[in-house]
Amino acid sequence: MALAELYTQYNRVWIPDNEEVWQSAEITKNYKAGDSFLHVQLEDGTELSYPVDPAALPPLRNPDILVGENDLTALSYLHEPAVLHNLKIRFVESKLIYTYSGIILVAINPYKQLPIYGDAIIHAYSGQNMGDMDPHIFAVAEEAYKQMARNNKNQSIIVSGESGAGKTVSARYTMRYFATVSKSSSNADVEDKVLASNPITEAVGNAKTTRNDNSSRFGKYTEISFDQSYQIIGANMRTYLLEKSRVVFQSENERNYHIFYQLCASAMQPEYEHLKLGSAEEFNYTRMGGSTVIEGVDDRANMVETQKTFSLLGLKKDFQMDVFKMLAAILHLGNVEIAAVGDERSSISMEDKHLSIFCELLDLNCDKMARWLCHRKIVTTSETVVKPMTRAQAVNARDALAKKIYSHLFDFIVERINQALQFPGKQHTFIGALFCVGNEFHVFKLEQEEYMKEDIPWTLIDFYDNQPVIDLIEAKMGILELLDEECLLPHGKDENWLQKLYNNFVNKNALFEKPRMSNTSFIIQHFADKVEYKCEGFLEKNRDTVHEVLIEILKESKFHLCADFFQDSPVSISPFSSAINIKSARPVLKSPNKQLRTTVGSKFRNSLSLLMVTLNATTPHYVRCIKPNDEKLPFEFDSKRVAQQLRACGVLETIRISAQSYPSRWTYIEFFSRYSILMAQQELSINDKKQICKIVLQRLIQDPNQYQFGRTKIFFRAGQVAYLEKLRSDRLRQACTLLQRRVRGWLQRRRFLALRRAALTVQQYYRGQQAITARNLKETWAAIVIQKYCRGYLVRRLCQLIHVAAVTIQAYTRGFLARKKYRKVQPIKHLISVTGNNSCSVKNMNTIAIIPILYLFRVWFLYLLSFCICHVLSPFCFNRVLESHFQSQKEIYEKEIEGLNFKVEHLSQDINHLQKLFREENDINDGIRLEVSRLTSENLVRSRCRSTTQMCLWLSKYCEHVFETSRLKQIGPCKMTLLHADLKPRGVVVNMIPGLPAHILFMCVRYADYLNDADMLKSFMNVTIDGIKQVVKEHSEDFEMLSFWLSNTYYFLNCLKQYSGEEEFMKHNTPRQNKNCLKHFDLSEYRQILSDLAIQIYHQFIIVMENNIQHMIVPGMLEYESLQGISGLKPTGFRKRSSSIDDTDTYTMTSILQQLSYFYSTMCQNGLDSELLKQAVKQLFFLIGAVTLNSLFLRKDMCSCRKGMQIRCNISYMEEWLKDKNLQSSNAKETLEPLSQAAWLLQVKKITDDDAKEICEHCTSLSTVQIVKILNSYTPIDDFEKRVTPSFVRKVQAMLNNREDVPQLMLDTKHLFQVTFPFTPSPHALELIQVPSSFKLGFLTRV
Repeated sequence: MALAELYTQYNRVWIPDNEEVWQSAEITKNYKAGDSFLHVQLEDGTELSYPVDPAALPPLRNPDILVGENDLTALSYLHEPAVLHNLKIRFVESKLIYTYSGIILVAINPYKQLPIYGDAIIHAYSGQNMGDMDPHIFAVAEEAYKQMARNNKNQSIIVSGESGAGKTVSARYTMRYFATVSKSSSNADVEDKVLASNPITEAVGNAKTTRNDNSSRFGKYTEISFDQSYQIIGANMRTYLLEKSRVVFQSENERNYHIFYQLCASAMQPEYEHLKLGSAEEFNYTRMGGSTVIEGVDDRANMVETQKTFSLLGLKKDFQMDVFKMLAAILHLGNVEIAAVGDERSSISMEDKHLSIFCELLDLNCDKMARWLCHRKIVTTSETVVKPMTRAQAVNARDALAKKIYSHLFDFIVERINQALQFPGKQHTFIGALFCVGNEFHVFKLEQEEYMKEDIPWTLIDFYDNQPVIDLIEAKMGILELLDEECLLPHGKDENWLQKLYNNFVNKNALFEKPRMSNTSFIIQHFADKVEYKCEGFLEKNRDTVHEVLIEILKESKFHLCADFFQDSPVSISPFSSAINIKSARPVLKSPNKQLRTTVGSKFRNSLSLLMVTLNATTPHYVRCIKPNDEKLPFEFDSKRVAQQLRACGVLETIRISAQSYPSRWTYIEFFSRYSILMAQQELSINDKKQICKIVLQRLIQDPNQYQFGRTKIFFRAGQVAYLEKLRSDRLRQACTLLQRRVRGWLQRRRFLALRRAALTVQQYYRGQQAITARNLKETWAAIVIQKYCRGYLVRRLCQLIHVAAVTIQAYTRGFLARKKYRKVQPIKHLISVTGNNSCSVKNMNTIAIIPILYLFRVWFLYLLSFCICHVLSPFCFNRVLESHFQSQKEIYEKEIEGLNFKVEHLSQDINHLQKLFREENDINDGIRLEVSRLTSENLVRSRCRSTTQMCLWLSKYCEHVFETSRLKQIGPCKMTLLHADLKPRGVVVNMIPGLPAHILFMCVRYADYLNDADMLKSFMNVTIDGIKQVVKEHSEDFEMLSFWLSNTYYFLNCLKQYSGEEEFMKHNTPRQNKNCLKHFDLSEYRQILSDLAIQIYHQFIIVMENNIQHMIVPGMLEYESLQGISGLKPTGFRKRSSSIDDTDTYTMTSILQQLSYFYSTMCQNGLDSELLKQAVKQLFFLIGAVTLNSLFLRKDMCSCRKGMQIRCNISYMEEWLKDKNLQSSNAKETLEPLSQAAWLLQVKKITDDDAKEICEHCTSLSTVQIVKILNSYTPIDDFEKRVTPSFVRKVQAMLNNREDVPQLMLDTKHLFQVTFPFTPSPHALELIQVPSSFKLGFLTRV
């Protein structure tokens, strides 16, 4: 596809802008080849016809999905505006200061403390592949450390950038990372010493400049040495090109070196009174810049810190005081007043107090110093001439002496630091850290390695080489060599040197130019830009000489430190302090001090040569520090300043080189997942996904030169991924349009049908209203009257029917009763006539006979009445009667059930009473048996030693050790030898009661208590505890063994409590168990020892579980996509596993659940108490949640809505696991609440004020820092998702200001919940415990 075809409507381009460097604009009209104007609309709505050159169209803007990428090389369009915009989005909106640019880490100074450098962050990056986590200085340090360990090759980290860009801070955190991840127990103080060297070198080598409050004013290369185990064993520091001129001169708003101000701030302290110092305002060398105080910096407190670091390095008080005396002497030297005597002479008053203090501190001859500061000695072939100096010359001599003293002092301090960091062992490898300014083109080597690994053909790319500039400056007869040559001449001048440069390079070297309007300067074309140099003072600065007479005076000093600095053959102080020997044709003129003949230029060449030899032998890693603005405002992005630095430092050149190759890379699976929407149904039917990708790509991109197929990846040239994204967006837009059309049609049809129904209803009621007339009213009234009479007729008819029925029933009943009465009365009358009974009895009996008849009558009548009501009246009344009847029957049955329950309860009480009587009878029998056993045991006392020894042998074997015990306490302390055995926990716990070994151990304890033998008991307890400790120590990584002995230690502890005889532990015992309580000994001390041992085992047990599952957490919980079709993949850049070997297995959520199930089944199998098991599961769930959340904080590519869905799905799997194992009461679910809220935060809408309020109310388990981090890191996966605006983030932050929480980003994955060992009495009676025959404990006898 031709590039011009991409300039279509709705696409966006970048056009130059005077303020922002580049400005985004949207194309409003399709561009046609040959058009002179491009119709665009700016972001502020301005319509513009932008003139264009058809051969050089404006750069295209990347799709929003690619904006904010971790790696600049992942951008489809690689050019300056894309790089600048990506950095700005990450820095300003996402508050991310680190970004990859191929192999370079770009670090933008935030001018604000960020919570991203703690130990938790270090551990999160440790062991991770570069590209798996968000860009970070720790990722570069980890890559260097990993490559050193993997390849046994020295590494170097090259940190570059201009002053104030953050090089010093980057160095500090790099050293801290190495000190943390390689910490060794044997050399625990080495890491602390390495870190302590930073504050000292910063105090004596850093100063405030207009751009940076802590600017490093010297070059430094630090080598951190490692042994064969890759643990730090020492370090060595090399320094070069200290800015000595700062000692005697500072520009406006700048300061001298920090150490001077720290010393002045502490001048009133008693230990510094002999230095006779005052405030920094009193000394010329500290007040010259007019800025003696740095806002927010306490120089006095920093002085205390400097002294502490001196002491930590083993540099004692005497050494420190010697250093402070030299520093104070320099300050006093700067205050020495030199008066002019005429035009050719100068003098110093002998009463000058600062000169006196200077000479007193350094123990010098004051008269000589006063004389030779104002005079110089000239040695010729025939005589020695003393020549007075003008005041200006004398001031220069004084300042040169001050610079010389400070330079030697600085080198001396570095030497002593290196001595403190020396190590006794042999260095195996090292990692060096260099702070400089330079370009990085090591990217080619890594690119070529990647192409070769993927079988991609490649060709060399032309790139800018800085070597010609280096040759111009350093090569033979170059600028520096000509400068040294001129310095050797007695009457050498700056003008002569400049003329030599003109003669040698003007019109002969394209990189050297002569200014048109000046004869005192020259121009060099550097990589970044042209730089004009003025030649004034070059020779004097290059000579950097101090008059020999002054040096001789300092040699005579009685202050040993001062005298040692200026000896003829001083010990090499700095690794870069080598000198060039200059041989003179006349030996008599040979300088007594060869060191003084060394020029600054020669030192620079020598130091650079040594440095390059070292760097060429290492694998480099690059960090490029960028200064975002000159006002040091936090998270303010000045596009102009950043663009200048990107152009100058080589980042854009690296981007240009990457753009000429294949910057975008997709694995075949990633490509298939992302662009399956562009595939036809026929193509998807092919089983080989790799083949599908090839067919689809050949169809979509006609030019085969725009991509290459590797073994595992597809490589794209710049712009091709953006084109594919456009095709994908167009397809999604078409699909969305189709869906919208269908949905809108359905909605309209649904609305139409609803309106139609409403219209019909309205018509119905309207027509009904119109139909209401007088005739209708009359008919209605007539109908009501008819209904009234009809209903009355029916009721009367029903009443008559009931009356007739009642009369009929009465007639028949009365007749029946009369006949029955008659039949009964006849025999009775006959009886009365015979017996003479009175008529009263007859009357009573008649009454008795009538009662059942009346009852029967009532039943018939009610039945008849019910029948009539049921058939004539409403069924509702009949149902009501039935309900009333059933309710009465229910009450009767409930009363009967209550009576039966009372009887059952009464019977239960009787049974309990009988059982109690039965137990009392059994207890009497047990007492008799115990008495018989006691009498029997007295006959076995002589053999108890042998039995106890056998028991110890068995128990020791059960603990995986055998205790060989020679004569027990009768002879002396038992002697034990530990031997390994083969018995495993899994083989002995099946089908046995939980804690069987613990119960047997306690029975042995009870036996010793029963015999009242203190020695036996003490010996047995010590043997048991030592045996458990030993087996735990030797199997500290064996989960099953730890689980087994944690369970048995817990049960043994519970047995000691349950049978201790203490009331609080006996209340759950049965009477039989209470009879087994200890009678003679209190084992509370041993209980405490066992409790501590159980806690120790538990912690080791947790550590082993965490170690076994931790490597599965991030791949399973965060990376694995458990919801098929919900993919969060994005294009990857050069850094994605490009230089690190990914040797980890693929873990899924199923892997985590299987591991949890293994832990659970093993704990259950070993009989671990349910409460302890719940605590262990809670600890594991906390680890899973914390590790996942920490990784989410450090992976911007994972902060998307779809990933939130994946995380919540995985959390639901874990909750289901808890439910399946009946562990809901373990509170393990609550430990996942922060992760759950983070996943919810990724999914929830983040636009309005109500959204912000909902976030603040819902995310109660996340801190403010964590919420803001997630919002800033939120990354849309598709163009249809929107980024979180900075204003919304600020709104949420303002709402959370009142929340009191810890300002900590990372969760502490090492946190352990407090473990509690609940007392759970054993339900098993000791008498009923059976020892399996497989234990081979036949020597044990139950007594």
